[in-house]
Amino acid sequence: MEALREAVSELTVYVHPSNAADVRRAVARQLSTLLFSYEDRFEGVLLAHEVTVESNQAKILNGLVPYFGVPVHANLLLYSPQPDMILEGKVELLGKQSIHAVVLGVFSAAIMSDDIHEKFKFKRKGDGGRFISRSDKHHIIKKGSMIRFSVKRVDTEMNCHITGSLIPPHTGSMLWLSIHDAEYASEISSGNKRASNIGIKIEQNEQDHRTLDNEDRVINSERPHKSRKRSLEE
Repeated sequence: MEALREAVSELTVYVHPSNAADVRRAVARQLSTLLFSYEDRFEGVLLAHEVTVESNQAKILNGLVPYFGVPVHANLLLYSPQPDMILEGKVELLGKQSIHAVVLGVFSAAIMSDDIHEKFKFKRKGDGGRFISRSDKHHIIKKGSMIRFSVKRVDTEMNCHITGSLIPPHTGSMLWLSIHDAEYASEISSGNKRASNIGIKIEQNEQDHRTLDNEDRVINSERPHKSRKRSLEE
């Protein structure tokens, strides 16, 4: 998927002195708080990260609580959609006036009637309706369908909400395109391995994040709660 990209960044993560015994875990916990939210500094939504602590030395900040800055080298997986990119999503809701889909199971996208190709005709059925191509009745878009669409606009204030279009070529039902669109079929064969690797990275970061959360709950249940200030600089 075009909107996924990998980036390398040199960051400074500020760690509370109480976490000095396990700095790597503290750094991972700090970065995990940024997962699945848009960050201007990365120009995208952070989906996964791998970090290496650059040095055993850290800069201590002046103040009442002397946080120390840890320099890290970070490999980042980002979701960064841009206009005219081609994305893939699962249809969650549709009607005569619009199609609403979810990208990567998290990010919302909407395709309004003006951006649905005129070859598609909406037919209302008991399952909520479907769009059927006038040129091929087997080209169907309904709830649960996986679709390819073009990006028209991106709203970063709404965590990269997408306004999409089904008018450009090579868009529509992915099932239909995989059989009738040679360009898309070739993309499938060349992109499966990368998609699998990306899925593994995202799932691993989600598991790590859940593990850290569970450990925090255990620790917090054993000692009085203390508020913590967290910060990170690029």
